[in-house]
Amino acid sequence: MTTARPRARLLSTTITMVQELGVNAAGLTELLKRSNASRNSLYQHFPAGKGQLVETATRIVSRLVHSHLATMADALPAATSVETWLDDLFAFWREPLESSDYRLGSFMMAAALDEPDTAVQAAAGQAFTEWTDRLASGLAAAGAEPGAARSTASLLLSVVEGAILQSRALESSEPFDDARTQLGVLLRHHLPAAG
Repeated sequence: MTTARPRARLLSTTITMVQELGVNAAGLTELLKRSNASRNSLYQHFPAGKGQLVETATRIVSRLVHSHLATMADALPAATSVETWLDDLFAFWREPLESSDYRLGSFMMAAALDEPDTAVQAAAGQAFTEWTDRLASGLAAAGAEPGAARSTASLLLSVVEGAILQSRALESSEPFDDARTQLGVLLRHHLPAAG
């Protein structure tokens, strides 16, 4: 069995710990312990330390989510119903949350709240902008007016982040069910041809 290299372990562990604890509570000592990496490995791969590690992890998570949103945006025009489309969209966040017993929260929300590290916060802001743009292009391609597509995409992402937060607090996926119901109404309004 091949073991992941120290850089990959550090990044993977950082992503999980930030989802569980937030940026500030994801302490360096515990991060090194969980990733089975030395302090030397950390500084070899991330010379600026934990901040650079978290910023790099933020950019990786951004690309992963962007890829999911691109797939979903492209699938929207052919979706059988907006509710089915929303279920598929939400599954990306909902399934890991449920399988972790509601321990894994939103990495990007935690990064956005990392006020002491402006580079991490800026990377999170860039991620939200890129995600909104990609989702808006999919909504527009499915028939939404461009201005409405952008604001709806932004709202949809805010609802996802809020549903993650509420689901963790309540230890229930009911916020995703509520989001599906209400966003279905909104999307049908903006996408008259949607089923």
